[in-house]
Amino acid sequence: MRMYGCPMNRLFKRSSNENQPVIIVSGLPRSGTSMVMKMLEAGGIPPLTDHIRTADDDNPEGYYEFERAKKLKEGDVTWLPEAQGKAVKVIGALLVELPPDYEYRVLFMRRRMDEVLASQDKMLERRGEDKKVADDAMAVLFQKHIKQVEAWMEEQSNLRYMVVDYNAMLEDPRPQIRQINRFLGGELNEAAMEAVVDPNLYRQRYVRSKAR
Repeated sequence: MRMYGCPMNRLFKRSSNENQPVIIVSGLPRSGTSMVMKMLEAGGIPPLTDHIRTADDDNPEGYYEFERAKKLKEGDVTWLPEAQGKAVKVIGALLVELPPDYEYRVLFMRRRMDEVLASQDKMLERRGEDKKVADDAMAVLFQKHIKQVEAWMEEQSNLRYMVVDYNAMLEDPRPQIRQINRFLGGELNEAAMEAVVDPNLYRQRYVRSKAR
């Protein structure tokens, strides 16, 4: 787990969200972003979500998405004041569209690439959709994307980020949760966050590597 620019001050003043950082959960698809959103909610950070995308077999606990966050590239940023002091999911490709007017704390999810690809394949299968890009080619694209996003985040003076290892979280959540709590100011309910971690939802583990 890597942590960049860990703030020593407390981020969240319960009396007001004004001028508080926007907490962003990001990463590749199927990398555990929804789980971390639910953990943050349990820990005491309200999520910014519209509940338009509901739970299904691929995400039984819900997606915690906010549709307007997907329109950053189109210039829709008027919702950001509402996001201060809250957690919102933003895909990695759209992080570069965040305006510099706000402070951001990003939890960037990492998961074994073979598991990400296997989980995506399973989702497409459930939806009856064909895979458009071979897994090996997709893995190369994803790795390139991760490097580009992390390089960009390191250059932003108004953004600090922390890499969260999904696989390590499922194996031993306490150290991961402790680091997240420290990164976000130290006022989260760690026990409530840990209760959210459900190993039964850890599907597609090492599926591709076992098949080789």
